[in-house]
Amino acid sequence: MRFTTRPTLQGTFGMVSSTHWLASQSAMAVLEGGGNAYDAAVAGAFVLHVVEPHLNGPAGEVPILLAPAGGEVRVLCGQGVAPAGASAARYRALGLDLVPGTGPLAAAVPGAFDAWMLLLRDHGTRSLADVLRYAVGYAEHGHAPVENVGGTVETVRELFETEWTSSARVYLPGGRAPRPGELLRNPALAATWRRLLAEVAGAGDREAQIDAAREVWRTGFIAEALVRQAGRPTLDTSGEHRTGTLTAADLAGWSATYETPATYDWNGWTVCKAGPWSQGPVLLQQLALLPPDLPPYGSADYAHLLIEGSKLAMADREAWYGDAAEVPLDDLLSDGYNAERRTEVGPRASHVLRPGSPGGRTPRLSARARAAAAGTAGPPGAGPRRRGAAVPGAGEPTVAKHPASPVPGEPEVSGDGATRGDTCHLDVVDRWGNMVAATPSGGWLQSNPVVPELGFPLGTRLQMTWLEDGLPNTLTPGRRPRTTLTPSVALRDGEPVMAFGTPGGDQQDQWQLHFFLAVALRGRVRGGLDLQGAIDAPNWHHDSFPGSFYPRGTRPGSVTVESRTDPAVVRELRRRGHEVTVGGPWSEGRLCAVARDPATGVLSAAANPRGMQGYAVGR
Repeated sequence: MRFTTRPTLQGTFGMVSSTHWLASQSAMAVLEGGGNAYDAAVAGAFVLHVVEPHLNGPAGEVPILLAPAGGEVRVLCGQGVAPAGASAARYRALGLDLVPGTGPLAAAVPGAFDAWMLLLRDHGTRSLADVLRYAVGYAEHGHAPVENVGGTVETVRELFETEWTSSARVYLPGGRAPRPGELLRNPALAATWRRLLAEVAGAGDREAQIDAAREVWRTGFIAEALVRQAGRPTLDTSGEHRTGTLTAADLAGWSATYETPATYDWNGWTVCKAGPWSQGPVLLQQLALLPPDLPPYGSADYAHLLIEGSKLAMADREAWYGDAAEVPLDDLLSDGYNAERRTEVGPRASHVLRPGSPGGRTPRLSARARAAAAGTAGPPGAGPRRRGAAVPGAGEPTVAKHPASPVPGEPEVSGDGATRGDTCHLDVVDRWGNMVAATPSGGWLQSNPVVPELGFPLGTRLQMTWLEDGLPNTLTPGRRPRTTLTPSVALRDGEPVMAFGTPGGDQQDQWQLHFFLAVALRGRVRGGLDLQGAIDAPNWHHDSFPGSFYPRGTRPGSVTVESRTDPAVVRELRRRGHEVTVGGPWSEGRLCAVARDPATGVLSAAANPRGMQGYAVGR
């Protein structure tokens, strides 16, 4: 018997796993009330906006993978594009070499709200009022915040008190940061949703009301407030007060879209991901790089193989992924290409960035990536430092991430006082077999000032683009920034059996690889997949590539492992040239997962114990 922190839940009615227990239980309440997985996911997502405001918000973004019972897996893209006025040339003319990590210049067209509305309209069964009532209740009457909410607010206290005063009104009530055991309210957010519901109540049937809500977001009072906020001079990480580029036309002209997932078949599994506008295919490339015969699970040989393969996949991400140029994904996932790339994994750790040349193409790299490829990347977090670069705010940090790792992952405070946002995750499977995986992020409280009329801030996803021309991820009007958000759905014999994902910025597809292989290689528990054992297994990540978040640092040859890792494995990795940092025992990964056995109909779920706030529920 394998001991875990919690049991893998099993049942037949419905299962939810998310990064906060209130979101999980709210989604489960929707299932109990007769809603399906999509109704439940929308309800849980809006609760996440309230209870994890340091991790996501309505003006952020979300990729959603949905697997309808008996239907095809689809991607619902809730990643907004760069505004029409946001170009690399325009930002360079402002004297910038990086998109700021905070402030309105970093704001893409908000994408999360419209994606959730499309999911509810097209696949749900409940009304907008039904699914919003949980979020409205917590915003209006309050919730007891987790420690990280108050901890994050403290890191930006001075900024809120002196510059972002609309944020201070929400998150420093009475001059105090939120505390566990005391109720935190957001009456402005509750009022926004109540006004929205009132304006659409007379629009007609359920679908008509949802479409009316989308129009309010795009052209009504919400859009007007977002545009006003983008036009307010705001102190950002460049140390300057700048206005953004978001306009009414940008908001009115964008909507979420459905897409076909990128997929890869491995050992009887088919893994589905969002396309290369996300980093999702990195997981597929890591699977494609695995040899037919793997070393023993958990051994030093196994860890070395996965680390080096991940470095190759992440190098290809830097050279080829983005929405501003064609991505040769078929070549990147082809057998011939990966057989050739596999030969580049040697007995020693690589300390340079090594992108491949799919189809004979020449890699297209940013200056920072070229430095990493040449072995001349600077020290951790290195990069041109501009006046005021220590102004709080930046990328997407990692809960319980080891302090020696300075490359932005999900929430931590860096050595210069900069704080970064995180991400959430949510998985649902219902009794009919519908399944959904979503990774909401962006628009967190430390990204931009709270819009005073609305109760939530704009996002900062444009910081993931480059200001150099001709790259796949160059800041380009009307194109999506390459996001790190990357939920997953896995099939067996064409049937969806598992939905999973994690917060973690650049680490997401590294942690998901370890989880997936643990599920696939370590057997079963109580007749089902050992989801909790795979989540609890010691995890690791590396930072041998330019980080996706301001200030875009690189740590060549780095590997950060949990202290529960076998000391013999750590010694052998170091002998092979890996720069190993030993973090806390529960410091790597924040995975959620649900599953369904098509043969029996048995549902299962598990959630990450790290950070002490993720929970799975079900029956």
